Amino acid sequence: MTATVLEQPTDRSSPSGRLRSTMCATRVNFTWLGTQKTLTRAQAALSFDAQGEFLSAGKKLLDTKNPRFKAVTSERNRIRSFWTSISLPYPEPAVRLIRQDRVDTFQDWMSEHRQELTKAVEELDEDYFSLKEAARQRLGRLYNEADYPMSLIGLFDVAWDFPNVEAPSYLRQLDPQLYQEECRRVQARFDEAVQLAESAFVEELSGLVTHLTERLSGQQDARARVFRDSAIGNLHEFFERFRTLNVRSNDQLDALVSQCQDIVQGVQPQTLRDDAQVRQTVRRELTSVQATLDELLVDRPRRRIIRSPK
Repeated sequence: MTATVLEQPTDRSSPSGRLRSTMCATRVNFTWLGTQKTLTRAQAALSFDAQGEFLSAGKKLLDTKNPRFKAVTSERNRIRSFWTSISLPYPEPAVRLIRQDRVDTFQDWMSEHRQELTKAVEELDEDYFSLKEAARQRLGRLYNEADYPMSLIGLFDVAWDFPNVEAPSYLRQLDPQLYQEECRRVQARFDEAVQLAESAFVEELSGLVTHLTERLSGQQDARARVFRDSAIGNLHEFFERFRTLNVRSNDQLDALVSQCQDIVQGVQPQTLRDDAQVRQTVRRELTSVQATLDELLVDRPRRRIIRSPK
């Protein structure tokens, strides 16, 4: 599949211009069978021997704790996490921006893991009869065969495409004024996308720094805090992602990320466990960074809420 490359803006020196000239819009959607169904008031009243107008209830169709069902859900989470990790938010539901030079990587990875999802669904389908029988026993009179499809194949899936988020070029001749309005609308969306990316980076870095600082403080509710290697590893993953996706829109944020990198550069997790002096130094310096991040979180303007894809 060929991606729709974003139209080159006139001013590539601005953050939104760099975003438009280097990024590509992607959209990911999941097809997902619902596992719960709302009961009618009559069904709820019958089950609880109560008046229907005072009840609202639902029934769980399948056991989502089944290992094969959990494998299907895990694959969906893996796909979503990958997509999020290599992309930036965009102010449209289920749309994010990835680098144009990562399109082939994205396409290959998604194709591979769509196959993994399909395989996991096929294995779940092998357990489908026993899952239905378990539901029949669990639900009793509330069990309804009509709630269940013949097979689960095709009912859990993922699809993706590369939508065009630029102004339609045909409007240039058809309605030049409307075309200019669309261009301004697109520019406003990319300006917002820059702000959304900035906000997301600040939130993520703040969470990682807070977590590591808490782990290094030694005590929480009179219990020793658990310090895992991932507390450092997650920071380094953030640094790499920031380096790859940053459009240099906020000098203060750039400086804070560099400061964090300098603080933990070369510091090994085991050293933080064993050396109290190193641990205290890192914690003190990170606390200073956290104070500035808190200011950024408080001062940032409110942004549109982007609904996550289901």
